[in-house]
Amino acid sequence: MKNLYALVLAAYLLVSCTPESKFIHNQGFVYGTIYSIKYESPKGKDYHKEIEAEFSILNNSLSTFVDTSVISKINQNVPVTPDQHFLNVFKKSMEISKKTGGAFDITVAPMVNAWGFGFKHKDSITTELIDSLKKIVGYHQVHLEGTKIIKKNPATMLDGSAIAKGYTSDVIGELLQKKGCKNYMVEIGGEIVAKGKNSKGKTWTIGISKPIDSLVPNQSDLQDILSLPDKAMATSGNYRNFYIEDGKKYAHTIDPKTGYPVQHSLLSTTVVTNTCMAADAYATAFMVMGLDQSIELSKNIPDMDIYLVYADENGDNATYISEGFKKYLVN
Repeated sequence: MKNLYALVLAAYLLVSCTPESKFIHNQGFVYGTIYSIKYESPKGKDYHKEIEAEFSILNNSLSTFVDTSVISKINQNVPVTPDQHFLNVFKKSMEISKKTGGAFDITVAPMVNAWGFGFKHKDSITTELIDSLKKIVGYHQVHLEGTKIIKKNPATMLDGSAIAKGYTSDVIGELLQKKGCKNYMVEIGGEIVAKGKNSKGKTWTIGISKPIDSLVPNQSDLQDILSLPDKAMATSGNYRNFYIEDGKKYAHTIDPKTGYPVQHSLLSTTVVTNTCMAADAYATAFMVMGLDQSIELSKNIPDMDIYLVYADENGDNATYISEGFKKYLVN
């Protein structure tokens, strides 16, 4: 009887001393935007320090706002051996550039900078300036030899802002999985990776913002709400990052082929697929391509669903929702 009592007591003490899992919320700033990360930690440990350490590594690889980062050194033509994070982003960028016919282009940096949406000051836009930029912009201007980036023109610059947030969301998700987290949601500037369930035991729900011109997001202005089961999502639009000059709106989505901000009926693109890196890049590419081309291309990409908001012939907002996307919508 004493042995049985001892075994029961030992089992009780073991269970009572085992840390319980709990949901933790970390938030802050990275890449000049807000991040929000929620996860169920199996042992109740807060992994914020580990997450911040990973952000530091990624910043030193992919941020054009860090002068000593890998991408900055490439832009400055300073010898550097790219790390694996940079190589992952570069290779995926080249792949998506080819599939989108250059609508997504990691070399668009000089044009983005010229229009005042990049990491340098805005220029005075002239036809001559745009023509000169066209000569140094284009994914065919750069290639990878071993682990070295080769540029045809030293003035060509790279900008990973349309893919880095998505990639980083993937990386942080992988970090949490290695820590044993099965339920988490990583969001960096609107690029999202979701796995498992939230603290209420339900699939993570995400809002799609209405494409209303506003520099300050309003949570009540939601176009739709979706349930995101073990997928990644990214939304791109011209309703947040823009400026008005001489009565005309200039938005941050630049067409790499023309050198000018896009002007068409497509207002926002939401992409759901398996990786946030791909979702991020394709959401940007679709904003460049416009409604019809985006729909056509998306049909030929496996495991991709899209939600597009556009202005119809009357100027009213309308939506295109792919058949596969409909299963995510919360009625």
